[in-house]
Amino acid sequence: MEKRPKIMGIILAYNCAELLAGAYKKIPKELFDEIILVDDGSTDDTFAVAQKLGIRSFTHEHLGYGGNVKFGLRKALEAGADYMVEIHGDGQYDVAQATVAIEKMQRERIDFLLGSRFTSLGQARRDGMPLSRYLANLGLSFFDRLLLRLPLTEFHSGFRVYTRRLVEKAGLAGTSDTHLYSFQIIAQAGYHRLSVAEIPVRCDYNTEHTSISLGKSAIYAFQTFWVLFLYLLARIGLKNRLFP
Repeated sequence: MEKRPKIMGIILAYNCAELLAGAYKKIPKELFDEIILVDDGSTDDTFAVAQKLGIRSFTHEHLGYGGNVKFGLRKALEAGADYMVEIHGDGQYDVAQATVAIEKMQRERIDFLLGSRFTSLGQARRDGMPLSRYLANLGLSFFDRLLLRLPLTEFHSGFRVYTRRLVEKAGLAGTSDTHLYSFQIIAQAGYHRLSVAEIPVRCDYNTEHTSISLGKSAIYAFQTFWVLFLYLLARIGLKNRLFP
């Protein structure tokens, strides 16, 4: 008989002690075989709150978003995970959609799935996304789609489901510990010809949440064009550390 795939939730946490309990409550726990929390060296009581909630938790020195994601993925792979759902500790994304995501991935044999806030044009604005972020995301995603040729309406979402195949095929070496990792892994999936898909997802901007600053967002935006440049070089045979 075929082995049942193991599904794990990875809660990414950084200074979200006051939001964590509410975020944890929203998780469809019946979907997961195991849920872990990886704390990116928080300076508040995030780790203590996680332990109080009974979540199996790990902490490390502050690395950044990308470093924390990779730390969590490694822990999940060590635990035998086949599907790994990224869950943000502030509860901003509708994690209930993880059930739909896993069903789609298993049915269609998808390697990497993202949740898109742009399948319904204007929905993100109605949910409270600031206009500057909305326009920037639309513009960046247009160029990303054009060059990477992936069937995504959004390339910069925090709702993600990874598979063991994706992580093992793309690898984690050569990637950034910053938010840039979130785009690098998509480009790597395209480079390695892995199957990528999306589902609609809602995101709450009206209640308290954590978010990357506008300054860091601007740096991230410019860095994504460098990733695209490296991708195009690799496509014509000029390999590099990110696309070996």
